[in-house]
Parts: sequence; C-alpha cells; structure tokens
Amino acid sequence: MIQKIDKEGIKMKKIENIGKTDRIIRIVLAAALFSLFIFLPGSLKWLGLLGLIPLVTAVIGFCPLYSLFHLSTKEKHKGT
Repeated sequence: MIQKIDKEGIKMKKIENIGKTDRIIRIVLAAALFSLFIFLPGSLKWLGLLGLIPLVTAVIGFCPLYSLFHLSTKEKHKGT
C-alpha cells in the first residue's frame, strides 16, 4: 500500500493495485523463486533472490509496472 502525499505532507489516498488473488499468486511465485536459491548450483542460486520482487509487491499491495500501464487487479467497491 503506497500513500500519495501532497506538498504539505498531508496523506491524500492509499494506492493499491493488486487484488487478493494476485497477492496469493505473487506469494506462491516468490516461494518458488526462493526455492531456486536452495536447489540451483553455484552462482545460479542467486536467481532465487528475484523472489523478493513478487513478495514485496504482494506485501505492500502495489505494483509499479501495473501503475505504469494503468492496470489494477484490485476489486472496485460497489456503492450501497
């Protein structure tokens, strides 16, 4: 979850563009990538650290690439 802050330092709104299903997929992907650190030999094992990217984006609920392309998997709240 990223918060926009205006010039006076007042929080304006939270920005989230990752939905629940997307978060679960990212966490599973992160676990799979982290397992490469254990199973790959030599210097290839460091590819497992790429798992940090989907893990961090899942935890904060914001993906910079989604923002760049104006995408969102977050469900819109329906008015009552």
